[in-house]
Amino acid sequence: MVFKRLLGSLGVGAPAVDTILDPAPALPGGTLTGQVHLKGGQADFEIEDITLELVARVEVEHEDGEGEGVVVFDRFVVGGGFRLGAEETRSVPFQVALPWETPVTELHGRPLGIVLGVRTGLGVAGAKDKGDLDALSVTALPVQEAVLEAFGQLGFGFRSADLEYGHIGGTGQQLPFYQEIELLPAPQYAHQLNEVELTFLAGPGGLEVVLEADKRGGLFSSGHDAVTRFTVGHHDVRDWTAEVDGWVRQLVEHHATYGAHSTYGHSDAYAGHGHHDLPSHGGHQHDDHHRSGAGVGTAVAAGAAGLAVGVVGGVVAAEAVDEVGDFFEGDDEG
Repeated sequence: MVFKRLLGSLGVGAPAVDTILDPAPALPGGTLTGQVHLKGGQADFEIEDITLELVARVEVEHEDGEGEGVVVFDRFVVGGGFRLGAEETRSVPFQVALPWETPVTELHGRPLGIVLGVRTGLGVAGAKDKGDLDALSVTALPVQEAVLEAFGQLGFGFRSADLEYGHIGGTGQQLPFYQEIELLPAPQYAHQLNEVELTFLAGPGGLEVVLEADKRGGLFSSGHDAVTRFTVGHHDVRDWTAEVDGWVRQLVEHHATYGAHSTYGHSDAYAGHGHHDLPSHGGHQHDDHHRSGAGVGTAVAAGAAGLAVGVVGGVVAAEAVDEVGDFFEGDDEG
């Protein structure tokens, strides 16, 4: 075990913490399990509470351009109310439910470059101290995999994935950010689309699939964005390739953008969770044009031959990026 000694507000000789997440990737809306291991310091300490925070690195668009920040999108109290003796070791198991909209960090074991973490904190002697920070792996729900595999079968290629701070108007979005998966167009759509941006908004009853296309302009018309939204059940049985192809055809034919993105900010349901390290937006709103950049942690582009989801004949190209480790190291030290 690699214990993280708490040297901040608690001083030298404080307890140390090491959180171990169970190795299997979690699912959106699923259960995250593990153990928090504690090692006593040079004296007895009253452990008031043990908290776990879910954190994500996100991109923020504002009036001066783009920035990056860290958002706490859920928090759990998993233990506390006991005395930890000097040099005593103790393990506290936990089991918490992830939000349904938790972003997907990998597909079939291939990382997408999305940066999520679990940060452990201790409340000791009236002080709060951040201890351990661990990478969180989340794999796709079966219906999400089915949709992505259908895009791959149609010839769409994986370009990148990132997290965008803000809200997609007209949807049931709960978290203060959303995940975008950017796809290169299939050959049959390459003359009409520059790219397709896919967002999953999962909930207990099913999935909202939001598609945005950066459309190519014609000889006498300029390009613009089109947005469509579809709803599917978690256990729907469909010909997903034909279904997704129909979605893309509607997207190509859809000449008006879908809804309007609301002002940046947390939804009321998450106002208590807070955020930090985010630049001021001053009420800036999304415009109706392309709303994503290269991303904080982007996967390597796959080309138009196939999506990186294990599709037969597809090109597997998603790779881990150094920024993931750098983020945890930098946030931990900060």
